[in-house]
Amino acid sequence: MVDQSAGARALSFLKELVAAQASGEPAVQKCVANRLRANGCIVDERAYDPAAVPVIGEFAGGRAQTQGQRTNVVARLPGDPQKRSILVFAHPDSEPVDNIEAWSSSPFVLEERAGRLYGWGVADDLAGIAAGALALEAAAAVPEADRGDIVFISAPSKRHARGVSAALHDNFEADGALYLHPAESGAGLTEIKALASGHLEFRIIISGRYPDTTEPSHTAFSHLAENPLDKAVLIHAALKKLDAERGANIHHPAIDKVVGRSTNLLISNISCGEDRRFGRINLECTMGCALSFPPGETLEDVKSQVEAAIMTAAAEDRWLAENPPRIEWVAGVTGAECPPDHPLYLAAARAVEAVTGVVPHVNPMHTSSDIRNPIVQKGIPTVAIGGLCGDLTQNGRTDEWIDRDDFLRMATATTEIILGWCGERRNGTN
Repeated sequence: MVDQSAGARALSFLKELVAAQASGEPAVQKCVANRLRANGCIVDERAYDPAAVPVIGEFAGGRAQTQGQRTNVVARLPGDPQKRSILVFAHPDSEPVDNIEAWSSSPFVLEERAGRLYGWGVADDLAGIAAGALALEAAAAVPEADRGDIVFISAPSKRHARGVSAALHDNFEADGALYLHPAESGAGLTEIKALASGHLEFRIIISGRYPDTTEPSHTAFSHLAENPLDKAVLIHAALKKLDAERGANIHHPAIDKVVGRSTNLLISNISCGEDRRFGRINLECTMGCALSFPPGETLEDVKSQVEAAIMTAAAEDRWLAENPPRIEWVAGVTGAECPPDHPLYLAAARAVEAVTGVVPHVNPMHTSSDIRNPIVQKGIPTVAIGGLCGDLTQNGRTDEWIDRDDFLRMATATTEIILGWCGERRNGTN
């Protein structure tokens, strides 16, 4: 059951966070810090440079990497060191504010319509921030001797902001971690994020050569040129072959069960020339690609396979052998998982079932989920929960929303998970 008083406080704080969005991330973080201090937490506001965070199994370059200093809000509730500790985290940063005139109501005023709460970033991820802050309020009322250490971090995440990783590499440890983020899948609180595939993005640049002519049109001379688009077809075929081989040989039972295969290589775009200049050879063709891969594979292994497939194809073509394609690795993260028989998963599942009356399931299709960060960076088991939501701004939609009742259940379940996990000693006893 959802406590009515706690529910009212959760909605009030969520309203405050949505309003703060109008002034940007620093205003949101100030709001979070003030609330956590009022909840009895020891609060630190820690500035960091995302590009300087010493991450493991992850990289980002150029426009993929956020620029400029960011701030983590870290709140602590000390407890019995013999009992389990937990790291709870959510992200305060939303998508850049744009196209607000397309919203049905003001995006910076939390509005309820037909059981849904609307607001900028309400599902991505202010609901997670609110649920975490209210859970720490409840935990602060429990004597220190009856629980372990609890840490909540409002940690920037989008565009490789690396807030959680910055905290983890700042001499931080925990026995388990809980990520709070509404579920984009449509299942809401009845699913638990406990598996995240890795994700690699890369660009291939293929060079060409003009025909030896001063004529403005190359069409009649095109057999004397090296058309990079023709060469891109060869590389495209090589990548499709690699994709088929990986699909046949790389398996994770949970992912296979849902979509029939555990890895995919997507060639999402090919850029070459201008739409109005049909009679010209172009000097360059660019292919944009992304590859998903299951936990257990490393970024370096996957990159090596991609590079080998491209260079093998290039070696079989005279022009490409002498002018090999350039590969630009744009961004990548490693996959991770928390097994469904792990005590942390079981604690989360019990709490969710108690609140919803439904036995939750694992959705294995959350590629690049932030549950990977504590697992990959520090070996800390991590799961995530979140309420039902939709029309996320990050997906190009407007009127982002979260289900009101599922948000309140999310806040209650968060409290139950934290106190259930931290109420036991590290050997699993009370």
